[in-house]
Amino acid sequence: MKKYKILAVDDDPDVLTAVRLLLKPEVNEITTEKSPENLPSLLQKLNPDLLLLDMNFKASINTGNEGIYWLKKVKELKPDIAVIMITAYGDIDLAVRSLKEGASDFVVKPWHNERLLGTISDALRNRAAGSKSKAGASGSGSSIIGTDLIGESEVMEDIFLKIDKVAPTDANILILGENGTGKDLIAKAIHEKSLRAGKPFIKVDVGALTETLFESELFGHKKGAFTDAREDRQGLFESANEGTLFLDEIGNIGLTQQAKLLTVLQNRYITRLGSNQPVPVNIRLICATNLPLSELANEGRFRKDLIYRINTVEITVPPLRKRADDILLLAKHFIKIYSNKYMRSSIALDESAMSRLLQYHYPGNVRELQYTIERAIIMSDGNTLQAKDLIFSPIESTQVASNDADDLNLSSIEKNTILKVIEKHNGNITKAAKELGLTRTALYRRLSKYDI
Repeated sequence: MKKYKILAVDDDPDVLTAVRLLLKPEVNEITTEKSPENLPSLLQKLNPDLLLLDMNFKASINTGNEGIYWLKKVKELKPDIAVIMITAYGDIDLAVRSLKEGASDFVVKPWHNERLLGTISDALRNRAAGSKSKAGASGSGSSIIGTDLIGESEVMEDIFLKIDKVAPTDANILILGENGTGKDLIAKAIHEKSLRAGKPFIKVDVGALTETLFESELFGHKKGAFTDAREDRQGLFESANEGTLFLDEIGNIGLTQQAKLLTVLQNRYITRLGSNQPVPVNIRLICATNLPLSELANEGRFRKDLIYRINTVEITVPPLRKRADDILLLAKHFIKIYSNKYMRSSIALDESAMSRLLQYHYPGNVRELQYTIERAIIMSDGNTLQAKDLIFSPIESTQVASNDADDLNLSSIEKNTILKVIEKHNGNITKAAKELGLTRTALYRRLSKYDI
């Protein structure tokens, strides 16, 4: 993010100080401003790449309408700027409205610094890549309009056909596949080709929600329902009404959460925490997981009746190593994206690079290929990528090392892989478990087993 300029507008000086301290070492320039009235002149003077914009500027109002007003003004003055909305109240309906008005994303105060940096990075990446452009413009191969879901392999053609079949229906969809295979892109593609395309598409990583947050986030709450419930709040089910609700990592939720989710899906209404009033909801449900739900069900860790409810149609996304015909197509797609992002002239792959791409096993799937290409374009000097420019993830070195005689023990390989992934995510167990394809409980058992 070192080349980008960011403007933050919030009437809370403490928030502006926190933003300035966080972003100063990360970006080219960070400017803070208390008054939104100065936005027009600042946009002209500074020409920022991204705007952090508060939703509420008057403590007596707190409706977010002022933030929406300024968002519209900003988009009129500078349509290509990335805008991230900030709110202290977590009003999902307002956040969805801001997305419809052109915002790139939103964050809730108080935020986690790592999450805010990730949100900013993603918004800048999407802006540079032209997130509204049509996918597949990079060359041959089938694609789903409006997503980066592309491929020409037989397995992907089958998936495209299945998407075409199921999208116009309201059937509940379960998407299975390893991390990094593009399950979220498939969910988005189904929504965009459905009769609900003009309605909200709400994605939530339910596996990351604690048991106490699960009900509040999904079903909403009434003011006073618990200590921090200072006002009524709409849940994600209500926010997705008439549209699509995408529950990612559903295999990671506990049995108590499963029971509550099943009740809502059976009755088609939710009840906010602190209320006895049922609220009907009309949503199209899509779920995804990298875990084998049937095995979890046999072990008593996932309800079979919930599986029946969520997988009217099941789509299994193959790992990249099983769709080799798409590797070079995807690589060239990412080369075009990141060449534009980093203002590089046309970049090609030489024979050695193509051979290395085709021989690698991709434990991180398409996501790993994407980041490998981005890294190669950043670090390379010429206009041709060679094999030496393609540096894969730390997991590769662990697996290569396993060829050594001393490391052929399966327990050693597993332990080393776990250590590498945990180090990669700076000790974040939830993220490490997701990359390893384990539940958090299963990862904790292995940590205990190997005395990590």
